[in-house]
Amino acid sequence: QVQLVESGGGLVQPGGSLRLSCAASGSIFSAYMMGWYRQPPGKQRELVATITTGGNTNYADSVKGRFTISRDNAKNTLYLQMNSLKPEDTAVYYCNFYGASGWGQGTQVTVSS
Repeated sequence: QVQLVESGGGLVQPGGSLRLSCAASGSIFSAYMMGWYRQPPGKQRELVATITTGGNTNYADSVKGRFTISRDNAKNTLYLQMNSLKPEDTAVYYCNFYGASGWGQGTQVTVSS
């Protein structure tokens, strides 16, 4: 059973920063493309960023230049560094294997003054 546990969310003022972490179980982490997703209140889940097994990254236009996805395969951990946060970034953030169907608890990010 694969487990993904997100952490690092919280309340932050506009313009602030947060670093999210995703701890993944299993030895297969390094062999898969990973992604960060988010679900704003009242909206559907959307893809935020992806990172390939080789470290290549892609970002949604809404976060490009502000967010950075990275991975530490030795620690089985995925990260999302979020800078210059905006109120519209408020959402529950999830990590997952790219293309997977199951979801974990996620971590709440609230950007408000």
